[in-house]
Amino acid sequence: MTDASSTSDTEGRFARADRILDAAADLLLHLGYRRVTVEDVAERAGIGKGTVYLHWKTRQDLFLAVLQREVVASLDELVEALRSDPATALLHRLTKIHFTNVLRRPLLRAVYTTDPEVLGKLAKALHDLQHPRHHEAFDDYLALLAKHDLLRTDLTVREISYAYHATLHGFLLTDSYNGGRTAEPTEHKADLLATTVQHAFEPTRPAPAKALRAVGPRAIELFAESADLDRTRLHSAYA
Repeated sequence: MTDASSTSDTEGRFARADRILDAAADLLLHLGYRRVTVEDVAERAGIGKGTVYLHWKTRQDLFLAVLQREVVASLDELVEALRSDPATALLHRLTKIHFTNVLRRPLLRAVYTTDPEVLGKLAKALHDLQHPRHHEAFDDYLALLAKHDLLRTDLTVREISYAYHATLHGFLLTDSYNGGRTAEPTEHKADLLATTVQHAFEPTRPAPAKALRAVGPRAIELFAESADLDRTRLHSAYA
């Protein structure tokens, strides 16, 4: 039986860690990595500086945890969408949801665009920190689609992965560097990206329902596994 006081202490540490990350995320977004100190975060969170170091040994570890939490939240939303509708497993449908998630999470968007003003060198450090399976999951998902004839057959999975990421990053970067012009509304831009992905990487025929039923559960497993691996690493600092 779990001791009630032990459970309460654990919940208290998790709540405190989340409060610290909330404060760090807000400061990171508005001031940028180079300008935010641990003292700033502690003051915003209403705790002492030493308390921050009970959870994260370095300033970089703290801000990497902020970004990792954003990644986990986005993956959780993607998994929930897959569970709600099997058709989400189609590449263009999944892309629209993921793209919309990124656009409404400014810090996650900064990771994808490697925004130096916001993140400094954190984006690369985050990439190096994540579990290898996090980076393999998407290509495994593409291979799953290819196995069930839901991708074009004249390109390899590796070629599709390269071209797909170039397309996704291009859409994100174009809005970041649009020369001051008014950005396209998020919904329209997401639809345009989904249409581009559909025409570029998927067969012209409608997706068979049988293929979607086969792909859905495994796609959920792949992205849920990735989220859980990142979550485990993130929560190791909470205790």
